[in-house]
Amino acid sequence: MEENMKKPALGVALAIILFLFGSFAVQLVTIGTPDVHMTLIFATVFAVVMLAIFNKTPLSLIEAGVIHGTKIATISMMILMFIGVMIPAWIAAGTIPSLIYYGVQIISPSVFLLTTILVCSLSCLATGTSWGTAATFGVALMGIGGGLGVDPAMTAGAVISGAIFGDKLSPISDTVNLSSATCEVNVFAHIKSVATATVPGYILALVVAVVLGMKHSKGQITSDQVSTLLSALSTHFNVTPLYALISLIPMILVVVLALRKFNALATIVISAMIGMIIAIIFQGYNLQEMMSFMNYGYVIDTGNVDVDKLLNRGGLQSMMWTVSIGYLGLSYGGILEKTGVLDTLLFSAKAITSNARNLILTHMLAGMATVMATASPYVCILIPGRMFIAGYDKLGIKRTVASRTLEHSGICLDPLLPWSLGAVYFSGVLGVSPLEYAPYAVLCWAVPIIAAFYAITGIFVWKEDSPLKDAESEKTVVKTKA
Repeated sequence: MEENMKKPALGVALAIILFLFGSFAVQLVTIGTPDVHMTLIFATVFAVVMLAIFNKTPLSLIEAGVIHGTKIATISMMILMFIGVMIPAWIAAGTIPSLIYYGVQIISPSVFLLTTILVCSLSCLATGTSWGTAATFGVALMGIGGGLGVDPAMTAGAVISGAIFGDKLSPISDTVNLSSATCEVNVFAHIKSVATATVPGYILALVVAVVLGMKHSKGQITSDQVSTLLSALSTHFNVTPLYALISLIPMILVVVLALRKFNALATIVISAMIGMIIAIIFQGYNLQEMMSFMNYGYVIDTGNVDVDKLLNRGGLQSMMWTVSIGYLGLSYGGILEKTGVLDTLLFSAKAITSNARNLILTHMLAGMATVMATASPYVCILIPGRMFIAGYDKLGIKRTVASRTLEHSGICLDPLLPWSLGAVYFSGVLGVSPLEYAPYAVLCWAVPIIAAFYAITGIFVWKEDSPLKDAESEKTVVKTKA
């Protein structure tokens, strides 16, 4: 916010936020559609009018907020667009068809969801990127799940639970490093603190996956259907073991480059180009066909509706619906940030943080409200993180409690909100609406509940004078009640 601009009054800030939430609630109840574009536009117009009338906010500051929000969105949206390009390249190269072909023969439907969580969590722990995990293993597992007859919403929920688990505990994760840096704590001390709620949430997600897998213990797809699926894939793609291994090169490349911390956007582009080359050399496509696939999505008519449904997807243009939500959501958030609406709300919340319980719960609610308002998981780390850190110091609570609260609030909610950057990304890549996969993304809603329980009971709320050594300060830690 500009120095010479006054902050909006609390009533104005509340009216702006309540209009946003009320609009989404009305839309959900009356229409039930995930198409939130116009709702975001209406909310933005309302915010601008309120700020102009009651705060005399100049349009130049509104414009600065829009530019700020879209700047945050640009690289993420570019990654999303090129993933749209990459997916049909992988399909044409045989990467996804090969994984489906062998996956449906190796993985039992009863353990598929459990396997999905484990694979995605290990991938993200190694690479530090939940987005990269969803775009690689997630896309492949969605295809395998479809071949096994598993509900796509369940598969997407399992992918996200695994990916978010890895993202919250990987020392090379961007949110882990941003959260620890914001609260000025050691990364590994931060991870140990985050694990207190994340590991129980992960165990719950695994248990739910096992229970849901029992539905498929007798199989949701007959042997004849499997045979038909395998026949259709082998007829239209070269899935012999040698060519299947060659087709995995684009996916392996993504994992290797991610582990080496190579630029994410460049990694996706390189993988797409390698996929295109493999498709031309080994699968018989020409350049014109590949350009069409990568722009408009892969198209094939195998004569099998189920197979066509698995493979006819992707393309740059298919991502533009999702990209537009990202830009609209982050533009709205940029306006609220630059005009001081968020500052007003967060400063007001600080008044009720007189003890550990209230401080942590208010911090969690502020993180959730920030990601709801700004659609950005990064903003919901930075702003509440710096706003509340003094409260932890004042009460003598370790800053690792503050840093983990950032991970347990807005970051967990981010994949579940239809207009938020994480949900926009996951729904665009996996092809399932957040409203559909949210009940099955167990980790995302279980962790905040566990964290709130800790805050209320005082469990794992560590003081600076405790007996266990902290990796950063070498000071002691004991459980203390709020």
